[in-house]
Amino acid sequence: MPVKVSVIVPVYNPGIYIEDCIASLQRQSLPPDEYEAIFVDDGSTDGTPARLDRLAAEDPRMRVIHQENSGWSGKPRNVGIEAARGEFVMFVDNDDYLGDEALERMYDYGVANDADVVVGKMAGKGRGVPVELFRRNHPRATVETAPLIDSLTPHKMFRRDFLDRIGLRFPEGRRRLEDHVFVTEAYLRAKNVSVLSDYVCYYHIRRDDASNAGFQRFDPVGYFKNLREALDVVERYTEPGPLRDRLFRRWLRVEMVERLRAKRLLALPDDYRRELFAEIHKVVVERFGPGVAAGLQPTQQVVAALTAADRYDDVVAFAEWEAGVAPKAAPAEVEWRDGSLRVGFTTEFTAAGEPMTFPREASRTPLTDAPKTVEDAVRWVAAETAARFGQATADLLLRERNSAAQYFQPVEFTRETVPAEDGEQVRLVLRATATVDAAALPGKGVWDAVVRVKLGGWTKECRLGPAPRATRPEPYAAVTGGRGVLPYWTEPHGNLALDNDVKAKRTGLDRVGRGDVSVAGTRMTARLPLHAADGTKVRLRFVSSRRTLQADATLTGEPDGPGSRLQAALPAALPRGVWRVSLGLGPDAAEPRWISLPFALRASGGGTLVVPVPRPGRLRKVLRRARRALGAARRRVTPLVNGGKGRR
Repeated sequence: MPVKVSVIVPVYNPGIYIEDCIASLQRQSLPPDEYEAIFVDDGSTDGTPARLDRLAAEDPRMRVIHQENSGWSGKPRNVGIEAARGEFVMFVDNDDYLGDEALERMYDYGVANDADVVVGKMAGKGRGVPVELFRRNHPRATVETAPLIDSLTPHKMFRRDFLDRIGLRFPEGRRRLEDHVFVTEAYLRAKNVSVLSDYVCYYHIRRDDASNAGFQRFDPVGYFKNLREALDVVERYTEPGPLRDRLFRRWLRVEMVERLRAKRLLALPDDYRRELFAEIHKVVVERFGPGVAAGLQPTQQVVAALTAADRYDDVVAFAEWEAGVAPKAAPAEVEWRDGSLRVGFTTEFTAAGEPMTFPREASRTPLTDAPKTVEDAVRWVAAETAARFGQATADLLLRERNSAAQYFQPVEFTRETVPAEDGEQVRLVLRATATVDAAALPGKGVWDAVVRVKLGGWTKECRLGPAPRATRPEPYAAVTGGRGVLPYWTEPHGNLALDNDVKAKRTGLDRVGRGDVSVAGTRMTARLPLHAADGTKVRLRFVSSRRTLQADATLTGEPDGPGSRLQAALPAALPRGVWRVSLGLGPDAAEPRWISLPFALRASGGGTLVVPVPRPGRLRKVLRRARRALGAARRRVTPLVNGGKGRR
C-alpha cells in the first residue's frame, strides 16, 4: 500500500519524554503499512540515539536518521521532508504525542476536502493552545474566514506535493519562529486549509522540568529579528489594507502586547523587561501602521500605544493595575433534564477582588494618542469596555483533567447591567445556562467545568465555583452513554466537575432503602436516585452462594420528582435462597460495570421478599479477622539472612 502519512519528529535529548510520543505513534488506528514515522536525531548526546536504533530494528514503521547538531528544529524537519514517502507529512515534537486516531482522521478529512494543510484540534497540558479556532470544524478555511493565524506551530499535516510545488521548507540554523515563517506561507498559498475540531489530534506537553525549548528565556534582539521574517512573508503575499493589518495584528497582540501585560510582564526581572520592551518598541514603530493597533481590544490598545510612545514605566504601572483583573463564576442550577445536564451560572469580572464597575453611560472613543497618565488609561478602558457590553460573551468548556482535552458546550446567556453601590457606576453580569451531553464526551475521565469570559480586552477563564456547601445543588448521578456520570463539587474548593465513569460507591445508590423496592410475582420495581432517559437499558445480576443469574431491566424517569424507576422481570423460577442484587451499566459492553445495591431478594416457595443484604456469619468474621492479623504479623517480621543478621 502507498504510504499515506509520514510523521516527522525532530529529536534532541528528549530523555524519557520521547516515550509517550513513540507509544502514540505505535497506537495509531491507520493501518501499519499506510504510515511511517521518521525520527531525525539532531546530534543527541543522551541515550536517545541508541533507543531510536532499537526502535527502528523492532518496528518497520519507524525510521531513524542521525545527523550532526544543527541548533534548532528547522533542518531536522527539512531532512524529514526529503526522506518522507507519504502523501502528507505531519510534524510532531519529540515531547508531545498524538491522539490514537489522529493520522487516520486528519488524512481522511484532508482528502475529503482536497486540503493542502490540515489543522487538527490541540490540547495543551501546561501549555497554551488555540481555543477559538477549534470551536467547530472548518472544512474550507482561509486566513480571512477563520482564526487560522492563531495557530502557527508546525504540528499540522501538509500535502507533500504542495510543499514541493511551492518550494516551501523551514528556515534552518540557530533561530526562533521558524515555524511562523513556514506555516504563515503555507496558509497564504494553500488552495484549501481544513480544520478538524471534533477530535483531539495533538497533545502539546509541558515537561515536568519545564525544559521545552518554548519555555526557555530568549534573546529579545534575535527573537524579534526572526519575527520580522514572518512579517515579511505576510507583506510578500498580501496587499496593504485590512487583511494585512489583521494578520499583522496577530504578532502585535500575541508576541508583543501580551508579553507586556499584567502578571506575565511583572514576573520578569526588570533588566530583562527593559530589554524586551526596547525591542518590541522598535518593531511597533518600524512595521505597524495605525490600522494594526486600532483593531485590538481596549486594554491591548493602551499597551500598544504606551509602547509606541516609548513609555516603559507607564506600561509597568498599567500591568500592575491589570494584574488584579480576573473573572469569577458562581453556579446556579445543576440538574438533569431529558438525558442532558443543565448547568446555570453567573459570571463577571473583578478588580482587586471586588466587582468591576463601569460608567453608566459610555460611547466608543478612538484612541488616537497614548493616554497622558495611567489613570487616564484606566478610565478610557472602563468607558470603552462599557460601550462594548454588547460584545461580551460567556462559554462553558469541559476540560478533561488528565489529557487537557476540552470541548465547548452549547450555552445561552443574557447580559445584565447591575447598579453598583455608589449609584454612578454599573456592573456587567452574564447569566448563562449550558446544556451538557455527557454521552458525547470522548472516553472516560474527570472533566472540570471551566467558564471562559470575553469582555473588552480580556478573555479569561476560571473554574465554575466555589459553591458554598449550604446552598449548592447536589445533582444525582445519571446513566447516559452506557456509563454512570456524576456531577460533583470538588473538595475543598467547591468547583464543579463531572466524573464520566463514576465508581460504584459514588453513585448514591447506597441510599436506596427496602421501602423503595417492591416485588409482585416476577416483576421487580425500585426507585433509584439515578437520572436516566426513558427507556434506558441496564442489567441486573443476582448472586447467591451457588449461582449467578442475570436479567434485563429498564429505567424510566419518575413523573413526580427526580430519579428514575427501575423495572425488571426476575429470572424465571428464581431458585430458593438469598440473592444479592447488582446494577450493571453499559448493557451492550462485554462486561458491564456492576454496582452493588443495598438490598437482597429472598426467594422461597411462597414468593420473593426484599430483605437486607446478608452479613457474614460469625465464623466467617473470625476467619477474616485471623487472616488480617496474620498478614499484619508477617509484614512486621524482618527477614533474616546471612546468618541471622537483619537485612537493612
